[in-house]
Amino acid sequence: MSARANIKSLFEQVAKEQNRELSRLSDDLALIDTGLDSLCMAIIVARLEDDMGVDPFSSAEDTQFPVTVGEFIKFYEDAKL
Repeated sequence: MSARANIKSLFEQVAKEQNRELSRLSDDLALIDTGLDSLCMAIIVARLEDDMGVDPFSSAEDTQFPVTVGEFIKFYEDAKL
């Protein structure tokens, strides 16, 4: 499964588990507008670290953190390289 598909699937799964209504995901949708709260995002990041074996947030020093869904996906795609 690609990083993009994995991440979108996790967004949907965590939203369902946390009883959150997930907005229609698009690359330009702001993370804050997804319908997920900080706990949901923490769960997603932890699961992505388990699944992909990488946590780009802990290794990022001078990196601009993602603001949109597309930037979040790219953040993981770039970290996996």
